[in-house]
Amino acid sequence: MGKIFYIFGKSSTGKDTIYKSLMKMLSDRLKGVVMYTTRPKREGEKDGVTYNYVTEEGYHKLKEKGLIIEERTYDTVYGKWRYFTVKDEQINIKENNYLIAGTLESYISTRDYFGKEVVKPIYIEVEDGERLTRALKREKKPGNQKYAEMCRRFLSDTEDFSEEKLKNEEINLRFENIDIDECVNGIIGYITREIQETPDEQL
Repeated sequence: MGKIFYIFGKSSTGKDTIYKSLMKMLSDRLKGVVMYTTRPKREGEKDGVTYNYVTEEGYHKLKEKGLIIEERTYDTVYGKWRYFTVKDEQINIKENNYLIAGTLESYISTRDYFGKEVVKPIYIEVEDGERLTRALKREKKPGNQKYAEMCRRFLSDTEDFSEEKLKNEEINLRFENIDIDECVNGIIGYITREIQETPDEQL
């Protein structure tokens, strides 16, 4: 049986960059998963690449079949937009290993769906002062400058990723992203060991 490696962490910890690096460097060992959404497709986005786009009716059909692994719903001025992971033909856990990036909540839902022996957390950590510095540097770039949202996310992360929550969910292994190359190499070593330790009878 394969494994699902799930990346998550607070804002401005470099999760997206790390995810892209791992997918590039471990393309022979890991597969990605395209999420689903009910929001309209934007210009330049591709169905099946950016997201799998479905209607609200399509979402409910998948939910009735028990195929939704995890989901998040956001109230917008255009109505409810849903983002969710589906157990479809993309995921064949008996044959492959996967890499997914998400939130602590989506990790928990995915772990509960497949089991903790299958879903392995990769928690990215950066000291709060450094994380705030990185966020501010990014927001100072032209076209960004959403400082209020930056502060909201920073404060929200304190609650969302409290030590109590991490302890309750048994998130003990941390990958500190001070030097991104060292961080990525550390994660690669961890993933490699986890894949090699899969018992032969499960393959």
